[in-house]
Amino acid sequence: MQADITGQKPIRSLEDALEHCQTLGMRLSKQRRFILELLWQAKEHLSAREIYDRLNREGKAIGHTSVYQNLEALSAQGIIECVERSDGRLYGNISDPHSHVNCLDTNQILDVHIELPEEIIRLVEAQTGVKITTYSIDFFGYRQSESTPQA
Repeated sequence: MQADITGQKPIRSLEDALEHCQTLGMRLSKQRRFILELLWQAKEHLSAREIYDRLNREGKAIGHTSVYQNLEALSAQGIIECVERSDGRLYGNISDPHSHVNCLDTNQILDVHIELPEEIIRLVEAQTGVKITTYSIDFFGYRQSESTPQA
């Protein structure tokens, strides 16, 4: 059920993202490539400021405006993910339907691909009258330490 029902190939690698840009006719500028490469290397959700800082630390000169414009264009086209948080937007490399585990200790967002049992989907449809085509779930919790009791 996590697959997009439009039949669009999921973007699960840097190569998929670059290919999708080309398919859409998006220009693959040096700056756009830098951003995509960083998101695939980092494998975490980053703010525009973090992306700007990391790229410039790596010697890949890019301006604030360029970072914001490219992130907006890439997320608007579904090539990267944009997660709205109370403290701003975070960008991640996986854009196909998936769920998140939000770690309350570290403020990290971890991507997970899970499938709900079909009976749960049908139950939601029966309760709402809405045909479910895709879904994502947000989980929240704390990192388990050795002193944390297990259920």
